[in-house]
Amino acid sequence: MNQFGGCVRQSETFDFALLGIPYDEKSSFLKGTSGGPAAVRKHSSVEMINAWTELGINLEEDCVVVDHGDLVIEGDYGQVSKNIQNGVKTILDAGAVPVVLGGDHSVSYPVVRAAASAYGPLDILHFDAHPDLYDELYGDPFSHACPFRRILEEGLAASLVQVGIRAFTGEHRKTAEKFGVRWVEMKDIPPLPELAFARPLYVSIDMDSLDPAFAPGVSHYEPGGLTTRQLIQIIHRLRGDIICFDVVEVNPERDESGITAAAAGKLAMEVMGKILYERRKK
Repeated sequence: MNQFGGCVRQSETFDFALLGIPYDEKSSFLKGTSGGPAAVRKHSSVEMINAWTELGINLEEDCVVVDHGDLVIEGDYGQVSKNIQNGVKTILDAGAVPVVLGGDHSVSYPVVRAAASAYGPLDILHFDAHPDLYDELYGDPFSHACPFRRILEEGLAASLVQVGIRAFTGEHRKTAEKFGVRWVEMKDIPPLPELAFARPLYVSIDMDSLDPAFAPGVSHYEPGGLTTRQLIQIIHRLRGDIICFDVVEVNPERDESGITAAAAGKLAMEVMGKILYERRKK
């Protein structure tokens, strides 16, 4: 299989490891994101995709990418969360960068937990239409609408920048102000933000940060979002040491053409390319 342009292989040592988390039990509206990891793999495996990224990195020759497959999802959220943390920890302990494919956005909380356990409080760059800062939604504090509230309360983030925000409540704004969260709202784009981070950086990409014209395969449509090109440009221009990232909320049940899954795969490759590009400069 020509996965991610043919860069995925089998190896005992590696620089990046894909980890699928096919979990959507915390989605508040539509199920279907459990199929996200399989869809991203499928649509990154077409023959016309090669392993070169736009920053001139060849992911087939310049690094080793492996696929750890999908986590087995069983038990309640507490058990699922523990399994996610252990899966991410295994990759981090190998000195590699986890490339996490969701799944709904609730999976980011345990992934960040594992990364912060390894690196300490993180800088976090979060692309999303929504801040995901609810204290609880429909009585559930672990809903996909709540992960960044939990992350902030637990002290896992030294800073949080949220880009693409365009659907929020007064509660969200108060929470953002309380924790010193920086919003880059869509009403203020363009210009695109120039972002710099001093601490180990975690990047979380919710595919509904993109406008539905570019990513219709998501559970929650929110018009007026980023273009795929804008998101790639922000990634390319940022300054920081990315140590882990996720791409979440691909819902193949609403992605008839596969364009959303294809965009998710493209974004994952560009983030990997960015990480290697920055390493070359050191």
